[in-house]
Amino acid sequence: MMHRRLPLLDVRLLTHVFVLSLAFLLAPNLGAQQPTRPRQVVPMDSARARELYVSNRPEDQPVANYQRDIEGKARTDSVYRAVTKGVVDFQKITYKSRVGGLEIPAYVFQPLEKRGPKGHAAMIWVHGGVHGNWGTTMWPFVREAVERGYVIICPEYRGSTGYGKEFHNAIDYGGYEVDDVISAYDWMVQNLPHVDPDRVGIMGWSHGGFITVMAVTREDTPLKAGAAIVPVTNLIFRLSYKGPGYQRYYSTQERIQGLPFEKPEEYIKRSPLYAVDHLKVPLLVHVSTNDQDVNFVEDQQLVYKLRAMYPDLTETKIYVDPAPWGRSVGHAFSRRVDPETLERVDSPAQRDSWNRSWAFLEEHLRPYEDPNHPVPLRTGPGN
Repeated sequence: MMHRRLPLLDVRLLTHVFVLSLAFLLAPNLGAQQPTRPRQVVPMDSARARELYVSNRPEDQPVANYQRDIEGKARTDSVYRAVTKGVVDFQKITYKSRVGGLEIPAYVFQPLEKRGPKGHAAMIWVHGGVHGNWGTTMWPFVREAVERGYVIICPEYRGSTGYGKEFHNAIDYGGYEVDDVISAYDWMVQNLPHVDPDRVGIMGWSHGGFITVMAVTREDTPLKAGAAIVPVTNLIFRLSYKGPGYQRYYSTQERIQGLPFEKPEEYIKRSPLYAVDHLKVPLLVHVSTNDQDVNFVEDQQLVYKLRAMYPDLTETKIYVDPAPWGRSVGHAFSRRVDPETLERVDSPAQRDSWNRSWAFLEEHLRPYEDPNHPVPLRTGPGN
């Protein structure tokens, strides 16, 4: 008996009907609205709820003792006036930020004897702290920088302490504060003819290292090199790692107003880990495995990315468990200074970090170079 073969179109039609029938049998309520899963109701722990609550309102920024900070800043200024006398040319100045013309205080340290036009390299040194300021324990490193031929300017960008509540609450982490810092370059170029605009770098620690990376990755950056020590790296990771007490300093800022899950693009835009995709400037990064502020699990993200993407443009070093100093474990491994004498308290890691930093910066900024007095070429017999 011969079987008649069905046309291909009929086979496809029968297959389609079979699949639909099977689906109908297996899911008789197909097409009906599926019930939503009921939300689990759990007893509310009011104490835990208060601990975890993070406001997004600027009026809820954590408060500080503004008067105490003002008095502390006056003491810092007094110490600098005393220790710099006859050693370096010191002055406290203000300049206008590129953003909104906000007046930014800054410390300026220069050699007593100035070279001619464009005779000096310069660096912008950036203090750390979500709210912090330029302290006296940085003095021995500033003195050494000036001895090497640098002009140093240390901006007290918006959010710094010691200048009152309004300035304190103007904090804009990873945003306008970076413009405030870069504006120090504008002031030097306009007011210090002995500074070479093509030999200006930037250096910072912790939050200052964060600003350093953000500044050198700006598309129009005028800076020629950067050194970031134990820098804050990834705000999305950092805020989740540190918790609500830390998150409140960010979520209440005027231009953020929210947490990373609410404002992911804002936090990505303000994180060095993602900003380095645009890096074109030589960058040094030193981190510590026993850092309990910017934990190594945060910093290693930046270090490994730089090693993978920019092996020829960057220099990185991981210091394995450097010796602690005071209450600091790792985070201040290269800033060990006696607070009374203001002299360095060197450890092997501190000496190594500074030696590498000076060598890196000298390579790219050439502080020893004075175009007004070029070194004559050596000549020998027959030359």
